[in-house]
Amino acid sequence: MNNVTPGLLKTKEHFIILDGLRGVAALAIVAFHFLEVVFEFSKNFLGHGFLAVDFFFCLSGFVIAYAYDDRLEKMGIMEFFKSRIIRLHPLVIFGSVLGLLTFIFDPFSGTAAQYSIGKITLLFLTSALLIPFPTMEERYFNNFGLNAPAWSLFWEYVANIVYAFVLYKLARKYLMALACVAAIILVVVAYRTGSLLGGWAGENFWEGGARILYSFTAGLLIYRSKWIIKNKLGFVGLSILLLFAFFIPYSNYNWLTESLVVLFYFPLLVALGAGTAATQGLTKFCTFFGKISYPLYMTHYMAIWVFANYYNAYKPKGTELALVISSGVIALVALAYLTMILFDIPVRKYLSKKRMKAL
Repeated sequence: MNNVTPGLLKTKEHFIILDGLRGVAALAIVAFHFLEVVFEFSKNFLGHGFLAVDFFFCLSGFVIAYAYDDRLEKMGIMEFFKSRIIRLHPLVIFGSVLGLLTFIFDPFSGTAAQYSIGKITLLFLTSALLIPFPTMEERYFNNFGLNAPAWSLFWEYVANIVYAFVLYKLARKYLMALACVAAIILVVVAYRTGSLLGGWAGENFWEGGARILYSFTAGLLIYRSKWIIKNKLGFVGLSILLLFAFFIPYSNYNWLTESLVVLFYFPLLVALGAGTAATQGLTKFCTFFGKISYPLYMTHYMAIWVFANYYNAYKPKGTELALVISSGVIALVALAYLTMILFDIPVRKYLSKKRMKAL
């Protein structure tokens, strides 16, 4: 502990374009979650928005390698874990609180009345502690019924633990071999299930492991291999390319299309994003998008449950439906911003200050 200095724990400079792309992916997944309530998978024009999670996983591997490969040994595994918990867990808890409140007070559903106080308490505690608990039948046995997106955070934590104990020390040739094995597993999962949509429910729990195993490893490999491609596509060009993946139409070969996107296209976009610069006018925009992406991802789903109950009760169509969804997305961005400035940043600053004092 005596060898750990505050300077060693300082956050490194960000890849501005990658921050911006993370924000684009977060917005895409929010829109996808609204639209999947209304449309069947095959008819949803943003039907592959869920692949944003795989992009997050790849980006996470790249960023973790960039941030910690050269200092994990000096800072130690426990300090690494503290850094990740301070960064990630406040919003895990906050998202659980929002999920609990909307579950109890949802004006379009009386489901909460059927649950005992003990069961509701258990749902909240497992959500706040990131313990999968797929018991809510009316919520399709989500691993985290109060805050569905937390399933990917569970796997993010697993990836961070494996990184600290195994992947951090792994030579590049073995990392390459692992990526190849992970790619085979991913394709097999996609072929057997017909899609890479799994990971969020009890019945497809392990599919989440297959998704992060490849993408996180690929992100590490991109950074360690210095596969950074210099280009002038900028934020706008790469945002269009990223959105293209989410708008790919449904087909009978979804398993293959999605596999190719995750195996090759997303790693390429990460390599391109790390190799391009933001124009002066877009730097602040990308930075804002990057900062708001995680709060948006972890706070939006409580509104999706409310919207789903509203939609099932009133069946809005046309202009009314478009207005509700677009207003919902805007409101959730505003909520994410308020969450960031009023809760996430102050809490992380407080925890970081306590940590620095201890050092």
